[in-house]
Amino acid sequence: MTTVSFGRPAMGAARAGLTRGRIELRHTFTNGQDVWNYLFPAVLLLVVLFFMRGATVPGTSFSLGSRTMPSALGMGIAFGGLVTMAMVLTIDREDGTLLRAKAIPNGMVGYLIGKITLVAGMGLISLAMQLIPGLIFLDGLSVRGASSWFTLIWVVLLGMVATMPIGAIFGSLIANPRNMGMIMLPLMGLIATSGIFYPITNFPVWLQWIAQVFPVYWLGLGMRSALLPDSMAAVEIGESWRHLEMVGVLGAWAVLGLVVAPIVLRRMARRESGSRVAERREKAMQRIA
Repeated sequence: MTTVSFGRPAMGAARAGLTRGRIELRHTFTNGQDVWNYLFPAVLLLVVLFFMRGATVPGTSFSLGSRTMPSALGMGIAFGGLVTMAMVLTIDREDGTLLRAKAIPNGMVGYLIGKITLVAGMGLISLAMQLIPGLIFLDGLSVRGASSWFTLIWVVLLGMVATMPIGAIFGSLIANPRNMGMIMLPLMGLIATSGIFYPITNFPVWLQWIAQVFPVYWLGLGMRSALLPDSMAAVEIGESWRHLEMVGVLGAWAVLGLVVAPIVLRRMARRESGSRVAERREKAMQRIA
């Protein structure tokens, strides 16, 4: 009976968080900036692929643009989990939303579930807005039967689990939204060296090893394995999609994030107070002035 009595409030908070996340996700379609954030990456990617239409993957006759599309989808999953989650938490700390959630019994549970629902929903919508035009207009890009669908689904889900807790850690450590460059600059470096826009096998071996430590490379590889012909594995490291290694690395990042994120979030929540929120608001007003 004791377990039930403690579980019910948490379950109620979880349901409230899911409801809040769905409402916030729905509101993104009524906000011009959020709609732009959906459209801009999709349009930009299609423009980039248009200018790559005459290029081929080295050593093959396969379109480099078609090879880049799934890589960019994997990059988008990583970007959403790491940057969007961090930005949401940082903004909510500055405007006092997090403090209000902390004041409600089990409020942090509902808050975090709501933000996970929001960020995951935004990521899936962005993924669909880029994937659907790619499947229609790009040669060689397809979802070939149940196995490809299965690969696509587990790569997306595992990628979100591997990146969103890490993004939450970053959001807990960064007090000012204007300091997001601390995440963006290293992430841009990882994207440039993770074989997203060009096969990683053409990079120096030491750079290949560095890229393989982080989720960005594996998410790009996973999306390529789901959407490209099996023959394209020949241009990858080891001439294989390496699903087992992919699960291992992404799973390791997921475990790390799921273990560390709750600890960091609890410490961050304990430090939140009305005086800290007021101090951050005052600094923000001074910057505007």
